[in-house]
Parts: sequence; structure tokens; C-alpha cells
Amino acid sequence: MKVNKLNLIILVGLVAIVGILIAQLLWTRQAYTIEERKFSQKSHVALLEVAKRLYEGTNNELPSENPVQKVSNDYYVVNTNNDFEPKILEFYLKSEFAKVNIVTDFEYAIYNCQSDEMVYGNYVSLSDKTKSKHTVHFPKHKNLVYYFAIRFPNETTYLFSSLKFWFVLSFALVVILLIYVYSIFTILQQKKYSELQRDFINNMTHEFKTPLSSILIASNYLSKQPQITNDEKLEKYTQIIISQSNKLNAHIEKVLNIAKSDNTALVLKKEKTDVVAIIEDVIESILLKYPESDIRIEAPQGSYFIDADVFHFTNIIYNLIDNSVKYCERRPDINIHLSEEKNHLKLAFIDNGIGVSAKNISFIFDKFYRAQHALSNEVNGFGLGLYYVKKICVLHGWKIAPAANHKGGLTMTILIPKN
Repeated sequence: MKVNKLNLIILVGLVAIVGILIAQLLWTRQAYTIEERKFSQKSHVALLEVAKRLYEGTNNELPSENPVQKVSNDYYVVNTNNDFEPKILEFYLKSEFAKVNIVTDFEYAIYNCQSDEMVYGNYVSLSDKTKSKHTVHFPKHKNLVYYFAIRFPNETTYLFSSLKFWFVLSFALVVILLIYVYSIFTILQQKKYSELQRDFINNMTHEFKTPLSSILIASNYLSKQPQITNDEKLEKYTQIIISQSNKLNAHIEKVLNIAKSDNTALVLKKEKTDVVAIIEDVIESILLKYPESDIRIEAPQGSYFIDADVFHFTNIIYNLIDNSVKYCERRPDINIHLSEEKNHLKLAFIDNGIGVSAKNISFIFDKFYRAQHALSNEVNGFGLGLYYVKKICVLHGWKIAPAANHKGGLTMTILIPKN
């Protein structure tokens, strides 16, 4: 179901971006057509004004029909029916083009009816104010005696330059599409790796649990045999086997729970919970395991109640205290201080352990992370305890923060909003 939903989201997103890109390209094409039409209209207006000015001061009248003819996209012919000077024509062309904001280069030629040739051709650059003296060739036109022709050799480039915004926008959409495709590819790759990791963990833990169950069954049976109970050393070794097997089993269960919670959302069963009572139960369990530890609770009000998932909250307390005991080179001295600050209940777990260096303290909640220390290499674990603690705190909407303390150890502070 989730796979189909993800595929549908990817497909819809891809179709949407491709559709937007196609629409943008169509709009750009339409914008180019509009700009081309506008340029043609401005050229007609400018050339018609040039023709009118050439008729001024003559005895001839401007013909009723339009003297401007568009032969091709960038080529125009203007009928004048009278003779004129090339310099005057060039002056009028520049003046009228400037009025309608045509700033691209152009070339013109005048028809000489005596020689039956297009003469006086010239290339005029409006962009850099320079002239190119190369020869300009124009075709002749029938049925016209006095006329001039004009061509815009850079019209296409000029039109494209006026559409820079549209091309930049289209390029940006192409980049977004490529980023989207790359992101989807990366997500699918990560999803594939995540599934492989999950399958590996499930298979690995299953393979571990099968022989481990046999070891526990055999060890428990062995511990009840008279030959073992009557021999103090054998009984001690048997209990070590059972104890270490249970510890390994607990680690395997933790790995399974973490792997499961990464792929399925945890559902919290919140209920009114006595914080002090939970902490006291956890301390009792810890002292059975580490009887030499000194663990104290400081709760000025005696009782504090919160809405929490009892199971996961108990695991949080156990993990924090267990870490404080395990990562301590002296006699563990742990102080659990409860206080109310404004709208929060503050739980501070203050220990005298080995602590964490300032450069590594931001990584302690990362999955599988274990700080490099001689004692860390001696303590069994997968680096999942604090990752689990942070995850449960986030699901509850709580904040947890580590900090060094005056004992040289670590202070883990949990801020729980009041209801």
C-alpha cells in the first residue's frame, strides 16, 4: 500500500513538473510570436513615417495604398514614387526607428531605375554606433520604379534577447525537473538500502535468537542439576552463561524494536503517570544489577504526574540510568533531580561518569553512534539506547539535551510540557 502510494506521488509530481515545463515552453513560443508581430508592426509604422517624410516638400502625394510591403520576416520594400538622397533616407530611418524603440542593426538599398540595379546599399549598426562598409545585395522588384528596401539581419537574435526572462524561467524549470528526478532517484535508492538493512537486521537477529534460545534452555536445565548446584564454581559459571545470554537476548530485542519503529510509526498509549513511582521502580531494577551504585531522587513536591506511555517512559528512564552506571570508572553516583520551571517539568539525570567531549556531544543521539573511549570498548552495546530515548521524547513532544556537569560526567535534561 505504501509503495503504491509513494509511486503515485512520484508519478503525479513528475507529470506536474513536465506539464508545467511544456506549458512554459508553449508560453515562450507564444511570447516569441507576439514579439515578432510587435516588431513587424513597429517596422511598418516606422517605414510608413519614413515614406511620408520623403514625400514632404515634393509635388507628389502619398499613394492611397500602403507603400510598405513585407516581403519576408526580415525584409521590407517601401514604394516612394520619387527620387531622394541616400543620406536623407538613412537619417529618416534612424530617427523613426528610434521613436518606436527599434535598436537592432539594419541594412538598406535604393533602386536606381536608370541602371536597373539596387545601389547605395549600406549596413547601419544601432547597437555599437559603427558602420560596416560591406556590400549589400538586394533583389529587384517588378512594377516599382522608385523604392528602397530594408532588411534586419539580426531580427531573430534581437527578438530572442527581448525574451531573456522567459528563457531564464524555462531554464530554471528544467533545472528543477532535473533536481526532482535526481531526488526521486536518491529516495528510491535510500528506500532500497533501507529495506536491505531491515531485511539484514531481521535475518541476523533471527539467526542469533534461534541458537540463543537453545543456549538459555540448556543453561537453565543445567543450572538445576545436582552436579552443578553442589559445585560452587560450576554454578557460578552457569549463572554467568545465563546472565550473558539474557543480556545478549535483550540487545537483540532492542535491535528488533528499533528496526521495527523505523519502518512503522510507533503508537503511544498515553495515560496519567506518576514520574517518581516509575523512577523508583527503575532504580530498584538497576540496583539489583549494579548493587554498588548510589542513585538518589530529589523531588521537592513528592509526586509529579504527566501524560506518557508508561512502557516507553520506563525504557527512557532505564536507558539513561543504565548508561550512567555503565560509563563510569568509579563508584556510580547518580542524582535525579525533578523541578518545575514555568510551564515545564524538568528531569535532570546528573552522573559522575566519563562524560562526552564537546566535539562529540552533538552525535550521541545518532543511530549506532558510540563515542571513542577505552571504557566504551569494554561496554557491550550497539549505540541504539540514546537514539531510542531521543525518538521517544520527540514522539511525546518533549525536549532532551545533554551537557557536561561539575562532576566531570554528563547531565541529561528532559523538559516535559505541563498539561
